[in-house]
Amino acid sequence: MTLPLLPGASRHRNIGKEKFHKSQHWGYCNNVAMLVGEDKPGIGGELLPGQKLKPKYSVFPEGMGSDAPAWVAFDKQVLSFDAYFEEEVPDKNQELYRIRHCKIYFYLEDDTIQVIEPQVKNSGITQGTIVRRHRIPLPPPHEDQFYTIDHFNINIEVILYARKYKIIDCDQFTKNFLRKMGVRLNPPTGRPDDPYSKERQKMLDSMKPLRPYERIDTLKQFLEHDGHVLRFFCVWDDPESMFHDPRELVLHYYLSDDTIDIKEIIPVNSGRDAVPLFLRRDKLPKYAPTGLYQPGTITSRTVLNVFGKLVGNRGRYILDNRKTGAVHQEFYRDSDLKIGAVINVWGRKIILCDCDEFTKEYYRTKYGIEDFTPVPYKALPPPKPEKTFPPYTGFGSEEDSLCSCMGLLPKPPQKDFKKFMEKDRSGMESNILRFLAKLVTDSPIDKDRKFIISYFLSDDTISVFEHMQQNTGILGGKFLERGRIKKPGQELFKSEPSEYFKAQNLFVGARVCFHGHNFLLVDADEYTFSYMEKHANEFSVADIGVILKKLKDVSKSHSREIRQMFAATDPEHTKVIEYDPFRNLIVSITDGAFSEHEIMTLGRYYSVRDEYEMDLHFLLAVAQEQLKKNSFENFEQLSAVLTYNDREKCGVLPHEMCRTICKSFKLPLADADLQALLTKFEDDHKQVKYKKFVDGLNWRENQVPAFQTIKFPLKNEDDWSGQPPSFPVKAVKYLPLLDDLFGKEE
Repeated sequence: MTLPLLPGASRHRNIGKEKFHKSQHWGYCNNVAMLVGEDKPGIGGELLPGQKLKPKYSVFPEGMGSDAPAWVAFDKQVLSFDAYFEEEVPDKNQELYRIRHCKIYFYLEDDTIQVIEPQVKNSGITQGTIVRRHRIPLPPPHEDQFYTIDHFNINIEVILYARKYKIIDCDQFTKNFLRKMGVRLNPPTGRPDDPYSKERQKMLDSMKPLRPYERIDTLKQFLEHDGHVLRFFCVWDDPESMFHDPRELVLHYYLSDDTIDIKEIIPVNSGRDAVPLFLRRDKLPKYAPTGLYQPGTITSRTVLNVFGKLVGNRGRYILDNRKTGAVHQEFYRDSDLKIGAVINVWGRKIILCDCDEFTKEYYRTKYGIEDFTPVPYKALPPPKPEKTFPPYTGFGSEEDSLCSCMGLLPKPPQKDFKKFMEKDRSGMESNILRFLAKLVTDSPIDKDRKFIISYFLSDDTISVFEHMQQNTGILGGKFLERGRIKKPGQELFKSEPSEYFKAQNLFVGARVCFHGHNFLLVDADEYTFSYMEKHANEFSVADIGVILKKLKDVSKSHSREIRQMFAATDPEHTKVIEYDPFRNLIVSITDGAFSEHEIMTLGRYYSVRDEYEMDLHFLLAVAQEQLKKNSFENFEQLSAVLTYNDREKCGVLPHEMCRTICKSFKLPLADADLQALLTKFEDDHKQVKYKKFVDGLNWRENQVPAFQTIKFPLKNEDDWSGQPPSFPVKAVKYLPLLDDLFGKEE
């Protein structure tokens, strides 16, 4: 009686089953219908009755290694087994079988096997790869399956293509791997010896050769010292030469084969023929020249005729280890060569005078020699005659006339191109020092004339422009053409080059004479002051360290009086005094030893500057004007790079990062202007809002209207011909100055 087919009442095995597909067991091969799916399961993926699936590849336990596939997890991991097999030898009576040792490699990544036999010298057997790497099937009746890792262990036999291999041992990696797999390893067995090879070795060991063999092996010396050459500098006093002048030679000793070659150093215009070698490379005998030897006299081996012609009118020859009657020659070795030694080069006495550093290190290491004092062999060269140039003729420039004396083919004078590239105008960096000057004269008309002296750092040229003044009767404009200006008081027609005005000769308070016109430099623009202070190592008048040291040396013994003088100038104790009283105090302390520029540098260093708050509208207008002049339009790329560096996508970046990116795009803005602009777009956390910054610079889409000239507080009414004036020093903090000079007052 069967239970009804109701839920919970039937035990039918198909209840709850969802997969009922059938595997494809039949197919076509070469248009012939055949069974192609013996290993495929039955309905729904379940095994058929009596069916057992055969694993195609090695099965590793779960949790061993990573979850990656075998060709990734076991890449370059190989199990190595030591094995041997017996090979029958039916064609020889001396041996019935042969033992051949081999290595079996099992590649874990794809279950491939490779069998390699190590090379045995003089075996006469083709050795190397016996079975190339591939998957090997099991012997019948399981030829439909392949060898896996489960078929390998120590002290077992495996059959590879009807050849039986005996596995005797494996390496440590293989042992560890198999233990992790859960395989119980068998104890290793010994490696049997080949009977025939053992017998032959016994025969060779017991045999006494009738011909003693003398081995001459120089391979080790060649491999150790190939390319190692000792070099000595030599001299040979040729007695047969007309003037008995010494001949300079270079001796090379080759450590790889103890040979020597010599090359001659032939001076220029010596009249001697240039030959490639003074002595070709060969072993150099010590007692040469000797008489000529008959052919066969000097040989590497000595042969003895034992029986003469007593037996069958034929000789019996063997090698003579004692070299009876052999002619021995002594050759120069590395131990015979040292500085100061005299060697015989085929009858010529050559003195070794010096050697190179490699040779010194070789003798220091091998022989412990430390004294390498060279032997003087060269006469001191005569002093080079000093070049004297004719005086300047007055035609052309001095440099051009001097070039005509330097060679047969006159060349134009070379300009300092590197200095020109470094100091040429670049963006907002003009590299021009501008000074305000006036004439030093007693003429009432010329006293009030004002000049702008411009010094161009790129080529050390100077130009002078006169400031236009109304109702003076003097036309302003160009006063002196741009060019290099000689210092006064030099002779015109002389051999030495003339001295020209340098940037260090121009500073506030200096008196200069340009072509008979005496100028007094009374002021400079802000760029000039800033440039000189930035390059204080070139301009001593702008070096605050030098100025403080100079002032300290002058006022060291009057520290108390100087403190009282500054305190008297500040009756309200504000710790600040105006610039004019400060200047007068410095002049009185130094007794006029300080120039006006040095006093201004002191005032600027300790000044209380007014903070002029730049308007954002003005800064953007100046920046857009510069970008427009330089045709800069890469705003999209600039915005893209800034956005890329914003990893958190918060719309802000650090100030220094924005500055670096702008510099990488070669933004044609002065560093001070760029810093001020970035500061304007900072938030409360000192982060720059880069999108607004780029939009503000984009003169194509967000053009700022043209701006008017911004009024700066000026020292005087001179406008520097459109250049911004220097910021005035109104007040000076004198207490830090006194502390730097005399230390803090207790």
